Amino acid sequence: MMAKKPPKAAPRRIFQERMRITSLPLYFEGYLLVKRPEHQEFKHYWTELRGTTLFFYIDKKNPTYIDKLDLTDLTCLTDQNPTEKCSARFLLVLPKEEVELRTENTESGEEWRGFILTITELSVPQHVSLLPGQMIRLHEVLEREKKRRIEMEGPSNIPVRKEKQPIQEYVDILNPMPACFYSVSRKEATEMLEKNPSSGNMILRPGSDSRNYSITIRQELDTPRIKHYKVVSEGANYTIELEKPVTLPNLFSVIDYFVKETRGNLRPFIYSTDENLGHTKTDSPIKTPPWKQEPLMRPVIKNVFRPHMKDYMNDCPGQESK
Repeated sequence: MMAKKPPKAAPRRIFQERMRITSLPLYFEGYLLVKRPEHQEFKHYWTELRGTTLFFYIDKKNPTYIDKLDLTDLTCLTDQNPTEKCSARFLLVLPKEEVELRTENTESGEEWRGFILTITELSVPQHVSLLPGQMIRLHEVLEREKKRRIEMEGPSNIPVRKEKQPIQEYVDILNPMPACFYSVSRKEATEMLEKNPSSGNMILRPGSDSRNYSITIRQELDTPRIKHYKVVSEGANYTIELEKPVTLPNLFSVIDYFVKETRGNLRPFIYSTDENLGHTKTDSPIKTPPWKQEPLMRPVIKNVFRPHMKDYMNDCPGQESK
């Protein structure tokens, strides 16, 4: 059976009404088949993951949810059909009930699994098969959920992982940057991409004016090409200077945009360790905290561009001036 197209988000008016009712941030949404103990069969819902709660709606245009499921005390999430290719089915084990979830395709199932585990375990799972852009979204949601719990409950009530984290890493978590951000110049970014192609092909770096940012990419078309795009900070938003400027809410979304618009041809540049740096030495060596260096899991699909992305990458109207 052919997989359906990804569902569109609810209209803004409905989104705002749901936000008013739930008072929780929206992390993920889509269709789910749900079977609770009191039901004999699966029920089809438009589902939103807000905070640590699943809200179920009759359809995506209904502003009021008809049921909800609190995942705060989730014991475990188990896969019910790991060999089935056309759908995903897993079990949520809670202290008072077990709830079965089913999706219409495996890709959607991996996304739901990734987001649920991220907000309940307060860490990004490494065993989910997601694209680089989707992994970036998980990291962004993780930081939002940590901040939300700090604001609501105070630091002492937040579950902590067993391993102790250095104070500097904790500060970085409260002020997160995408994993592919490096404090390097245009020349250094170019050298990093050319000498370490297996580590990725897109770097976020400070702009020449020290107030904005730049994206440096390395395309492998007929011959490798380096390009630069300016990202302007405008209040709480960031605008990518393209032929048709694109404004996004944060730098994670900027990276996600490039990944999605090239269907995975561009992927964040991430070193596994600082010892593997292949660029020339500089007066200011790159130091990246280990939590920013987690590997992304899906191989790049080369030379696949959406038409409008290909146009402005070839013509370079948004390319940063030298």
